Amino acid sequence: MTATYRQPGVVLTDRRFTVPLDHNDPTGETIELYAREVVAGEKAQQNLPWLVYLQGGPGFGANRFVGRPAWLGRALKEFRVLLLDQRGTGHSTPANRQTLPLRGGPAEQADYLTHFRADSIVRDCEAIRPRLTGGAPWTVLGQSFGGFCAVNYLSTAPEGLAAAVITGGLPSLDAHADDVYRAAHPRIERKVAAHYARYPQDVERARRIADHLLHHEVTLPNGYRLTVEAFQSLGILLGGGEGSHRLHFLLEEAFVRTPNGPALSDAFQEEVQSLLSYAGHPLYALVHEATYGQDARPTNWSAERVRTEFPQFDAAKALAGDGPLLFTGESIHPWMFETDPALRPLRETAELLAARTDWTPLYDSARLAANEVPVAAAVYHDDMYVDTAHSLGTARSIRGLRTWITDEFEHDGVRAGGPRVLDRLLALARDEA
Repeated sequence: MTATYRQPGVVLTDRRFTVPLDHNDPTGETIELYAREVVAGEKAQQNLPWLVYLQGGPGFGANRFVGRPAWLGRALKEFRVLLLDQRGTGHSTPANRQTLPLRGGPAEQADYLTHFRADSIVRDCEAIRPRLTGGAPWTVLGQSFGGFCAVNYLSTAPEGLAAAVITGGLPSLDAHADDVYRAAHPRIERKVAAHYARYPQDVERARRIADHLLHHEVTLPNGYRLTVEAFQSLGILLGGGEGSHRLHFLLEEAFVRTPNGPALSDAFQEEVQSLLSYAGHPLYALVHEATYGQDARPTNWSAERVRTEFPQFDAAKALAGDGPLLFTGESIHPWMFETDPALRPLRETAELLAARTDWTPLYDSARLAANEVPVAAAVYHDDMYVDTAHSLGTARSIRGLRTWITDEFEHDGVRAGGPRVLDRLLALARDEA
């Protein structure tokens, strides 16, 4: 059953699809996918080509746009757009602390979650594409993890693609999670240094907050235990175009005077819990490192292990000296399944996923080398989330791929850049630029 309604300038249609949980067992258990179709109001009756948007993540539902913001306005000039809630997210069959116990215990939950990587998402797309396009190929726009999905699409079902455009999402074809995080820490350190150069007053502010957390137990209003490691993880903000400014405004209102002395302000705690909680996107924490699993090597809490190779990120050591506290970036750690009430019931499930040794390859180098699909990718210079060297290595491995390398944007350039990023990538894919 579909529902069609309007927002300013656009016509929206809710669409639902039933797909196999395991595409290798098409007669087995099924799950539901939700997607929102968007078309310009003045083009609603036209026969337009389709563009499907693959959201970053993993574990996030598609953007909930109002009207035609960011890249969407450019896409609607010529496409009918499908905003897909990838399996387990948004209005698709959910996977979280409330629903996963329906699977059984942690072992059954972990087995279930092996079907929530890029390969399954691409097969979902191929299952629903004929129902919408009549069999015609469509264009995909892959942001961040959505770009990982797009590269899997090129590897496994290129016949379904008219073109692919990728923003901040060219993955290494063969790097283990350890390689990804070893490459990430120097980038994160540079982003933190740039933040402190812009806002030198934040050096002392961050040290003061970290010192407070080392000596006080702080539980946020939602039950999240705010540790110094959790505070450091707010550095994930530094990967976005406005992230440094957002972090600065957060730090400047951290403390208030109380009858019992300085305390972390309610306003600070409220904002921090909204940034740190995984209640709205638990899949991100559960399968993030699994997105890098491609062989018999377990991920084994890669980010946590690799962090020990970079002692400058140790908060206690930083506070024992006079250097700045370093924030951390996009990484998942076992302590998150202790501090976050949305993740605590899933700790054993996460441990089992981290120990798995049966991950299958996500990318086909030979098929990518013979690629015939028009592809263009924005590679953001010194992207905090995706390593530039890894991305450029993959770009060289995909036949015909054209890159736009820029330092004008951070990882969220497709949003922050309005229509310009998508416009340029479409022109590159079409040999018009």
